[in-house]
Order: sequence, then C-alpha cells, then structure tokens
Amino acid sequence: MTPYRVRRSKSFLLLMATCLSMHALKAQDSTHLALSAKECVDYAMKNTVQVKNALLAIQIQQQSNKEITSAALPQVSGSVDANYYPKVPVQSFPNFIAAATYGVLEQEGVKNGTGTPIISPKDFGFIQAQFGTKYTGSVGVGLSQLLFDGQVFVGLQAREASIKYATKTAEVTQVQIKANVYKVYYQLVVGKRQIGTVDANIERTEKLLHDTKAFYTNGFAEKLDVDKVEVTLANLRTERVKLDNTLKNGLLGLKLLIGMPIRNELTLTDTLSEAQLKTNILDTSYNYSDRKEYEQAEWLKRLNEYNIKRYQLSKLPTVALLGSFSKNAQRNKFNFFDFNEDWFTTALIGVKVSVPIFEGLAKNARISKARLELQQTENMMDVLKLSIDNEVETARTSLQSAFVSMDFQQKNMVLAENVYNQTKLKYEQGLGSNLEITNANAELRTAQINYYSALYDAIIAKVDFLTATGKL
Repeated sequence: MTPYRVRRSKSFLLLMATCLSMHALKAQDSTHLALSAKECVDYAMKNTVQVKNALLAIQIQQQSNKEITSAALPQVSGSVDANYYPKVPVQSFPNFIAAATYGVLEQEGVKNGTGTPIISPKDFGFIQAQFGTKYTGSVGVGLSQLLFDGQVFVGLQAREASIKYATKTAEVTQVQIKANVYKVYYQLVVGKRQIGTVDANIERTEKLLHDTKAFYTNGFAEKLDVDKVEVTLANLRTERVKLDNTLKNGLLGLKLLIGMPIRNELTLTDTLSEAQLKTNILDTSYNYSDRKEYEQAEWLKRLNEYNIKRYQLSKLPTVALLGSFSKNAQRNKFNFFDFNEDWFTTALIGVKVSVPIFEGLAKNARISKARLELQQTENMMDVLKLSIDNEVETARTSLQSAFVSMDFQQKNMVLAENVYNQTKLKYEQGLGSNLEITNANAELRTAQINYYSALYDAIIAKVDFLTATGKL
C-alpha cells in the first residue's frame, strides 16, 4: 500500500471515529421516549425527588430499627491508657508509724530519761507521702449485656409498625404524584385532539375562503365577505399557535412532574375517548382502609400506643450484666514495651440493677403526653373518615355532572357542525348569506370550545373520584 493510501485510510478511520463519538455524545445528551400514561406513572415512581425521598425515609427508618436492635445486643469496648505524672500525687494520712512505736514502748514499759514510763500522746498528727509511680498504663476490654429494659423491648416490638408507617407515608406521596401525572397526561392528550379539531377548522375555513373569493370574482359576493373569512382564518391560525405553545409548555411541565430531564424528547402514546372515561366507575363502594392516608393514620395510632407502653415500662428497674478484663502496669520509667516487667491482671463480672425511685414526676408527664397524642391521632382519624366521605360524595357528584355536561356538549358540537355544513351548502348554492355562514362557524367554534372544556372537567373529575375511593 502506498503512503498516500495509508494516509487516506487513516484519515477515513479518524473521520468515522469522530462521527461515532459525536453520535454517542448526542445520544447521551438527548433521549426520545414514547410513553403511555401508566409508563409515565412508573417513570415518575422511579425518578421524582418526592418519591425518592419518601423511599429513602423507609431506609432511614430501617437503620433506626437497627440502632434500636443494637441496644439489646452485647456491647464490647476496648481501652488503652497511658499516664505520666511529673509530680506524683501526695497523700496525707494519720501517723500510724509513731502510734505503733509508742504502743510497743508502752507495752514494754520503757521509761524516758527522767525515769517516767513513756505514755503515748493523744494526737500523733499526719504524715505526707507520695504514693504511686511516675508512669501508669492499662489495657482492657469491657463487656455489657442488657438483660432487661422495658423501653428497649417496646422499641423492638415497634420496629415493624415504624416501617409500616414510613411505607404508608411513601405510598401517600406516590398516590399524589400518580393522580397529578394522570391529570396532566390526559389533559395533553385532549389538547392534541383539540389541535386536530382546529386544524380541521383551518382546512374548512381555507376552503370557504377559496369559495368566497370565487364568488367575489364572479360578482356573487362582496369584498367584505372575503375579509370576514380571512379574519376568521387568521384567528384560527393564531389559536393553533397558542394551543401548540400551551401543549409544549404542558409537556415541559409533565417532564418536570415525572422527573425527566428537559432535554429528553417525550411522546404521548395513549389516546382518550368518552367511552374510556366512563370505564371503572360503576363500582362506587369504598372502604376507609383503601385510602393510604387512613392506613398511615392507623399505623401512627399503633406507634402512639407503643409510646405509652414504653413510658409505662420505664418505671421498672433495668438489669445489665457487666464484665471487664484489664492489664495494669506502674513504672518509674517509660518501658511499657518491656514485657519482662510485670503487668497486673484485673477481672470483673457483675450485675447492675438500676431502680428508678423519683424523677420529679417526669415519667408520669411523658405517659400523659403520649396518651394525649394518641387521642389527637384518634380524633384525626375521625376527621379523616368524614373527609373521605365528603371527598367521595363530592367526587361522585362532580363526575356525574361532568359526564352529563360532556355528553351534552358532544351532541351540541355535532349538531353545530351539521348546522355549519348545511349553511355552507346553502351558501354554495346561492341560497344563503355570508352572515349566516359566519354565525354558524362562530357557533361551531363555541361548541367545540365548550366540549373540550367539558372533556377536561371529566378527566379531572374521574381522577379525583378514583383517588377519593382509593382505586387509582
């Protein structure tokens, strides 16, 4: 191979590598996803910060439970001490040496220089002396095992309840995110349908403009008639642009809601019809326990009960097994690593019983406080029941009203479209006026706006109904 061909081959490979690298970087920067409503919900459950933090709260509680469990396990600790005394401590103590000497002299009947028997004085005073060495060291291991502590044992019993409470708290957050995702998703789906309707209106108005211009050219219409249709067409195109911008902003909002990077492309794959909206609404029965908020309150109540029990058992004695083993050395030189020198062994095994006698009525106050907190939770559950009943009835009424309005506006839109088509046919046959067709077109647009507004309301009402009955 010639040098020129080699250089060419290398240049081609370099170009290919550069293109592949740019493509890979582009793929990393942007991802296209086509998601259904359920897939959007699943995406949100994995990526939204609120859900992530709620799931982390469960893990935090699990670690707290391990901390509680550790209190019931053996506690082992080691220690190494080394001390240096520039001045060895001085202690004062009774002069027992003089006392012992006088005692012997008295016992032996020894006399002083004057021939008088020696008698011990009443007070021998104190003497001072340094006790200890300049260097001391110790190495030891300590062990403690809790045998009985009411508060710890209640904490062990409450571990499952605390995990359940954290789990239900996370599920409450998930339901809230889920409801919002469904609302926004299907509102965008309806928005896409609305754009399709506006496109059809534009196409119809463009045909009308073409026909009106033809009538004007042949002397069967006025210039004013052409201008009116052009104004209508301009308004429709403006409406199309506004709807398109609204959908783009709504799509950005949906990405933010589900935790998707803004640079990613998102396509909505679900469609929506009136028949789909009316599914899963026949079963209007519900239980309080179907609502995650109520389950959360039930586990909070159980935790309050454990709290009362914990403070009640805190009045009982605590029992712990203790043990220690250590090696000690006293030296006047720092030679602890000289193992020819003596190290003295100390070992201890004991039981410690701590009996609470009086703590200023603090325990009684804690028990009373825990009971009041339990009453607060029970009151909250009663209010929650009333709130759930109210939400279900309100959602049911709103849903029924929304469906009636949606059906009425749908029929009205079909009727308005038929009126427009008949009016346009008369106009084309020369039997109608431009004013009639302008009015019919305006009524059609009003009917379409009212229909999509009713459809939006029906989506919100259904999501609220399923959320209120715990069936979302």
